[in-house]
Amino acid sequence: MLDDTLKAQLAAYLERVQQPFEIVASLSDSENSREMLELLQTIQSLRSDKITLRTDGQDARKPSFSLQRTGSDTSLRFAGLPLGHEFTSLVLALLWTGGHPPKETAETLDNIRALSPADGGDFHFEVFMSLSCHNCPDVVQALSLMAILNPKVKTTVIEGGAFQEEVERREIMAVPMVFLNGQVFASGRMTVDEIVAKLDTNAGAKEAAKLNAKAPYDVLIVGGGPAGAAAAVYAARKGIRTGIAAERFGGQTNDTLGIENYISVLETDGPKFSAALEAHAKAYDVDIMNLQRADAIVPAAQAGGLVEVKMANGGVLKAKTVILSTGARWRNVNVPGEAEYKNKGVAYCPHCDGPLFKGKRTAVIGGGNSGVEAAIDLAGVVAHVTVVEFAEQLKADAVLVKKLQSLPNVTIHTNAQTTEITGVDGKVNGLKYKDRATGVEHLVPLEGVFVQIGLVPNTEFLRGTVELSKFGEIIVDAKGATNIPGVFAAGDCTTVPYKQIVIAAGDGAKAALSAFDHLIRHG
Repeated sequence: MLDDTLKAQLAAYLERVQQPFEIVASLSDSENSREMLELLQTIQSLRSDKITLRTDGQDARKPSFSLQRTGSDTSLRFAGLPLGHEFTSLVLALLWTGGHPPKETAETLDNIRALSPADGGDFHFEVFMSLSCHNCPDVVQALSLMAILNPKVKTTVIEGGAFQEEVERREIMAVPMVFLNGQVFASGRMTVDEIVAKLDTNAGAKEAAKLNAKAPYDVLIVGGGPAGAAAAVYAARKGIRTGIAAERFGGQTNDTLGIENYISVLETDGPKFSAALEAHAKAYDVDIMNLQRADAIVPAAQAGGLVEVKMANGGVLKAKTVILSTGARWRNVNVPGEAEYKNKGVAYCPHCDGPLFKGKRTAVIGGGNSGVEAAIDLAGVVAHVTVVEFAEQLKADAVLVKKLQSLPNVTIHTNAQTTEITGVDGKVNGLKYKDRATGVEHLVPLEGVFVQIGLVPNTEFLRGTVELSKFGEIIVDAKGATNIPGVFAAGDCTTVPYKQIVIAAGDGAKAALSAFDHLIRHG
């Protein structure tokens, strides 16, 4: 199950286990159960003085195993083998159960321990994941930690591929998918702080009060992607008071699988890159405020000398200068059926959700690099992929187009306008497109649709205040300045062409230098 190198690494990690705990396995005669038993026996053998293995579990899901710290009432269970992207989640769960301290802040840990349902019962979480999903580990690790720290939280992590019948019965067509007490709680990537905030109904008011109490900043950055992180580092290195309010630190990079074109970094993945951005900002004296969504901006001329940024939770932050780096999000195709069947066949992440469509028919809307890469990835998993591109030809790089055209289970329709995503019984069953040359409409029977048609800037809250282009992008000059004195912008939310990580980072640095120059010249 584990090669010698991985065993050696795991043994080194398990040396950090401080408290005894037991693993209780529920097994059958299946091959998956035999593999799980082999894995658990290996784990137990590497730390036999602290870890006990039992195989008399009676859980209905087989194979599965629970982690139970001696003398505690915690409840964490893994159903299916947590390998692939989830092997790290397993290692962390073993360490945390064994008393090794997590790297979350003291405030976060206290908030987890304080959670308690209003009805006096328990939070019963089920999180469905796939082993190829790069968005799932954050959710799995968050809910695992919560179950280990708080006996009121019960978490079961379910590998969808091992329990396909349950996945289909519960109509799970996107991961990570989280159920709370049997009802859908959330889907998609979430941090532990986001989950805790969603459970704590008074979290917004408490956060607003903390924001209102903060002193004004010299530079306040709104948005924590590559542009925002670079701006924070450059501003903080000038020795001025710097704050960064981010809805999700890392921005779009959190949802990017592979990054191979950021100069000096030969290869990395989105979550690692995002974590590195935050770590770099934390290395300086930057006040980082996560889970903060801006709702409005008030120019200094209207706010008594300081720019005000009003947040969605009611808090207000003040600053001498502001850098807007709110990034962008996936663009919707905006046809009937898209919203109705989201996560019921309509998806946006082929890496995460592709395995759920194994052996099924799918479509990709979009013929740019993202769309063609998605189609290539899906072709190795699903039965058939139909690519629908509005333009007369695919817009992706030639090497990608050539690869796509070589695949036997791919059909390409160009000059085709998607008109509807159809469904029955709450699930996708087809896609309609119109041939733009003939006007004839066609129906493609299928089970999944992946939308890959570009980005839309996160600038709606700025309308009527900051000057925007017809595409909603913030209009900036060569120094990143907007039409409002003291307000700058950088990254994918601006009119700067070519939405690339390296360009966003450079623009963030430039905006910080411009903000510093503004402070020098205008006090």
